[in-house]
Amino acid sequence: MATDCLFCKIIEGKIPANKVHEDELCIGFPDINPQAPVHLLIIPKQHIASQAKAAAEHTALLGHLLATAANLARSKNLDGGYRVVVNTGDDGGQTVNHLHLHLLGGRHMDWPPG
Repeated sequence: MATDCLFCKIIEGKIPANKVHEDELCIGFPDINPQAPVHLLIIPKQHIASQAKAAAEHTALLGHLLATAANLARSKNLDGGYRVVVNTGDDGGQTVNHLHLHLLGGRHMDWPPG
């Protein structure tokens, strides 16, 4: 865990989160600044600074994060569709340096985003 990482502190229980999912590899909770009626964050328990820092050894974990997003979308009845976003680096809009997925749904998503 990174000692100064907001998400690591959530994983450790030092900062509370309204968890909607937890397993041995990741947790999911609502974003504090939602951009859609459903806006969940899915974060791995292992600290990886960003998608750019993911390596071949993280392949199974990355697949697990996407499968978790799909399961959460089903549990939230996002049958009409949803978006999964991974912001990477400053130019990609990443604001917390811990890999995380945004699950957004409950409204029509326009294209292009941002």
